[in-house]
Amino acid sequence: MRFIIRTLAAAVALWVAIQFLDGIRVTTAENSPKYWGTLLVVALIFGIVNAIVKPIVKTLGCAIIVLTLGVFLLIINAAMLLLTSWIAGQLDIPFHVDDFYPAAFWGAIIISVVSWVLGMIIPDGD
Repeated sequence: MRFIIRTLAAAVALWVAIQFLDGIRVTTAENSPKYWGTLLVVALIFGIVNAIVKPIVKTLGCAIIVLTLGVFLLIINAAMLLLTSWIAGQLDIPFHVDDFYPAAFWGAIIISVVSWVLGMIIPDGD
């Protein structure tokens, strides 16, 4: 149940980023079942990318993260969003992030903040 709630929260965070940024988009009719299904699938891809690839990148970039006092994590998050967009493109999912800055960079910040707020609101059972 926790996995489903976290995936729904990620889909909402993606939706918020799409609303604020022109460089992140889902190319299906808005408010259609396919639109929301696409957001859920992209949220799943984003969760998988963050669960598998992000720890490896953080481990390899540990020294840079420390030297920049954590600011490099913003770049890693943006790269994970771009990777999600690339994977979605390979799977013919109508989700696209235009470029690193401003779309992926600010999108990653918006998604992180919204996910954090939703995590504070939604109980996780701990």
